[in-house]
Amino acid sequence: MPGLLRGVARTAVVAGTATAVSNRVSRRQAGRWAAQEQQQYAEPPPQQYAAPPPAPQAGMDDKLAQLKELGELKAAGVLSELEFEQQKQRILNG
Repeated sequence: MPGLLRGVARTAVVAGTATAVSNRVSRRQAGRWAAQEQQQYAEPPPQQYAAPPPAPQAGMDDKLAQLKELGELKAAGVLSELEFEQQKQRILNG
């Protein structure tokens, strides 16, 4: 009978050790996954979702050329006085 008890005791120790190691590995892996999730949510969004940079403002030469063309269209009778003023304000304001 002592041999049988010794065998049962050895099996219980091995099984208990295996369970403890398995639980510790599971907890460690769960912690790693949780840390990865936290890191994933803490990162800023990729650049593709950022607002596009503002368009560069037209230089003074460009504005003058547009105003000259606008004046020619008004002189040719293509634009009314109201349309001319609206477009002029659009060009000057930006």
